[in-house]
Amino acid sequence: MSKIKLSKEFIRNSVKLALNEDLYPSGDITSALIKNNKNITVKLLSNQNAVIGGLLFAKQTFALIDNKIKFMIKKKDGSKVKKGSIVALIKGNAKNILIAERVALNFLSHISGIATKTNAFVKLAGKRTKICCTRKTIPNLRVIQKYAVKLGGGTNHRFNLSDEYLIKDNHIASSDLKSLVTKAIKNKKGRKITVEVDSLNQLKSIMGLKFNRVLFDNMSIKNLKEGIKISNKYYETEASGNISLKTVKAIASTGVDRISVGSITHSAQAVDLKLEI
Repeated sequence: MSKIKLSKEFIRNSVKLALNEDLYPSGDITSALIKNNKNITVKLLSNQNAVIGGLLFAKQTFALIDNKIKFMIKKKDGSKVKKGSIVALIKGNAKNILIAERVALNFLSHISGIATKTNAFVKLAGKRTKICCTRKTIPNLRVIQKYAVKLGGGTNHRFNLSDEYLIKDNHIASSDLKSLVTKAIKNKKGRKITVEVDSLNQLKSIMGLKFNRVLFDNMSIKNLKEGIKISNKYYETEASGNISLKTVKAIASTGVDRISVGSITHSAQAVDLKLEI
């Protein structure tokens, strides 16, 4: 899988784009009303229990607006915090802190939201079964969202279409399952091959072929257990398909190795964070 890289340059460029979106073309016309010489100390607080993430994005936001602002981190990325916890202290020019406030909070609340939701799935799945994200991400935010999944204790699935073979239902509908798997094996060049099946008959038709992982899609618990029993000695196993916090524990109890959950990236609720003067 492609490595998730959060370099200083990547963080800086991401924040610059966000600030440009917020400040073009005339800057913060409201905060400009505040006197230039007023300095304040602000608490960054969590209004809920959460897993915190995105602090370097927030710190960079304030730095790009005013490099004299001090952003003192009290909780590291990946930390579990309780409602009312102080996540960071910010000291500096009042006007410039207010200019940067929303962009900083947007990064923090979104990244923390994904980390928090992922962690809820991880806890329910237990130690044996990995919770994986998918490619169901906001365009151009995949690196950030997959970073957030890692903070929550999740595992990154393939980053993009070049990372590994994932033969899914629509590929199969457009061709023949066995021939697709055979072609992937011939062309794999070190890449892993995952094959999605939605029935036990599909699974039986490819048993014995040398691929890496079976992805059981939208299977009942009964069929999932049977599929794992058939394939477990030969392939890594994964389950997917509308998996929720209500169903993940039962699915994990089947002994499946991995569970992929699209909602941890595409439907994570933002964590409620605020700046308090």
